[in-house]
Amino acid sequence: MAKPAQKVTLSPSRDIPFDKLLLSQANVRRIKAGISVEELAEDIARRGLLQSLSVRPVLADDGSDTGKFEIPAGGRRFQALSLLVKQKRLAKTTPIPCIVRDANSAILAEDDSLAENMQRAALHPLDQFRAFVALREKGQGDEEIAAAFFVTPQVVKQRLKLAAVAPALLELYADDEMTLEQLMAFTVNPDHERQVQVWEAIKSSWNKEPYQIRRFLTETSVRASDRRAVFVGVKAYEAAGGAMLHDLFQGDDGGWLEDPALLDRLVSEKLQAEAEVIATEGWKWIEVSLDLPYGYTHGLRRLSGDPAPMTDDEGVAHAKLLAEYRALEEEYEGQDELPEEVDTRLGVLEVAMEKLEARPLIFDTEDVARAGAFVTLDRYGELAVHRGFVRPEDEPREEIDVHSGEPVADGQGGDVEASASNNAGGAMITFGGQALEETTADDEDEGALKPLPERLLMELTAHRTLALREAVGRSPDVALTLLLIKLVGDTFRTSNSAGSCLEASVRHVYMSAQASDLKDSVVAKLVDDRHAEWEADLPLGDDAALWDYLTALDQGSRLSLLAHCLSFGINALHEKVNPYGAGISASGLTKRMTQSDLVARAVELDMVEAGWEPTADTYLNRVPKARILEAVREAKGEGTAQLLDHLKKGEMATEAERLLKGSGWLPDVLRRHDLEALDGAEGQGASDDEIDPDPADSVDLPAFLTAELPGDEASKVAAE
Repeated sequence: MAKPAQKVTLSPSRDIPFDKLLLSQANVRRIKAGISVEELAEDIARRGLLQSLSVRPVLADDGSDTGKFEIPAGGRRFQALSLLVKQKRLAKTTPIPCIVRDANSAILAEDDSLAENMQRAALHPLDQFRAFVALREKGQGDEEIAAAFFVTPQVVKQRLKLAAVAPALLELYADDEMTLEQLMAFTVNPDHERQVQVWEAIKSSWNKEPYQIRRFLTETSVRASDRRAVFVGVKAYEAAGGAMLHDLFQGDDGGWLEDPALLDRLVSEKLQAEAEVIATEGWKWIEVSLDLPYGYTHGLRRLSGDPAPMTDDEGVAHAKLLAEYRALEEEYEGQDELPEEVDTRLGVLEVAMEKLEARPLIFDTEDVARAGAFVTLDRYGELAVHRGFVRPEDEPREEIDVHSGEPVADGQGGDVEASASNNAGGAMITFGGQALEETTADDEDEGALKPLPERLLMELTAHRTLALREAVGRSPDVALTLLLIKLVGDTFRTSNSAGSCLEASVRHVYMSAQASDLKDSVVAKLVDDRHAEWEADLPLGDDAALWDYLTALDQGSRLSLLAHCLSFGINALHEKVNPYGAGISASGLTKRMTQSDLVARAVELDMVEAGWEPTADTYLNRVPKARILEAVREAKGEGTAQLLDHLKKGEMATEAERLLKGSGWLPDVLRRHDLEALDGAEGQGASDDEIDPDPADSVDLPAFLTAELPGDEASKVAAE
């Protein structure tokens, strides 16, 4: 016979005056958590008590009723009510809804307190987001919602943004198939279709980090901190109809501009407008380019101008700034450390004075008529104008005729690389275009190693040429030896020199193919600084004065100047071989590269110290996967290379960049072959005991690469 189910009896509820209630010592909550009592009190004052208190009668020692009730469950609500009573916003005798448990119940008071706190389920964050949306749809504003739930309006905007993610992704988050951090990353781009595309692309990948999601969602956009955006201005971009993307959950440097084509058009229009204003100064030509390559002034003569004097207002402003600066210096003279606000003010004064002291140059009108200017952007997005450069064909006819003895036709400037237009001032404005990237062979070819792409070889050897130039420039003995090799060749071999009494000369070698980071490299800065120092000292305008200056130099200075000048003729560039005679032949290229190795050995060139390192942009993404694995294998060993073998090209390049950082690995074209031979000789003497049997053991690898590989014993056990 079935046992009848026991009927459940619930405790009765009743209203009890507040002054009859007291907090039970059986309440298990001891540690503060959640919203504060003050916020809970404000919430009760706004919407009333949403949940009754659980109480038990307090009995006297003899078991009689005292008329008081203790609260084992609901202590924080009682404390919030107490605060309202203390603030005289609630009367002491106000009836409080309570559930009254029998004083002699078999269930302990601690049991009630524990159950109330443990048997509740916290609201899922997605339900919070959707609840905020419901409140917004029913007419409540962000400020009103924020005040009701004691959060900031920014938090409200964030939760509303999370609720606006693609519904399919919200369902994944609800099923715990996506983390909150990943969901937050998807809010960067409001395009639901694109959000789903990105998730489909990465859901099976090892890398589903939020930063990767943000990168994919903004890969076709331009950061507001980009110099083009700084130059145009976000307001001007938005006024032209451009859309912005913003990240509400982390710093985004002002967001992303979603229409790069519109931005580029605005940059071009603004640069051209600036060029047209500069053209009214009377220049013969103006070249506009977003990026001027390293060595863009090669072959041009720079005009020397006089700094423009300050106006009366500028002079008064400068004197006032200088007086304040000196007064602060005198006031705090002798102190070991300046107060922070004083140090900041001195910095502001210095910048203001430097701005006034940086005077524009005034050029001779006749020189301006034959010279030109370059208009570009600096790295901070500011307009940069470099005035006063004369092309060889624009030099005065008389001067050229005397030196060359050849007739010169009138010219209007060099080749125009892009569209050009004459403005009202008559200047030819040209827009220099960037060289197109050559396409490489199939990056996914898993066959034998293919030769490096021509463009990449040219860029790599441009780095090496500039590093050699810097090294020879500080090595007078090597420069002198190099010059003697040239002179011996001219003296003892057939020479076709003409137009000069001495064939020895330096032709500034222009690197037509170069990576974007070359002009900002360490060696470029060293070369430019050394050149600027000599240029500041040399009296270049008068041959007689230059002769006197050079003859007065000490021998060490003369050799240093010789080395510097000779370094500009260094040409270690790999160039395309032309079998039909024009350009360089195969044998000529071999001879050039062999001699550059001799020079590199003489100056002890180290391309690692020169600042080159293999990154995804400079090398790894430019070569097939086999080349990437070869680099990792040479730097970290076969074991590490095998761990990367299964990755896709982009992931392999990224991980290889991390592994190769600081390793000193160089592609063959950048290596010193004499050092390779020396290392090989030393390696032959190593015993088997000295060789690490598994180089991967000592490499700091990410977790996904250190997991047991299929075939390992641990993997076999797991598979069973």
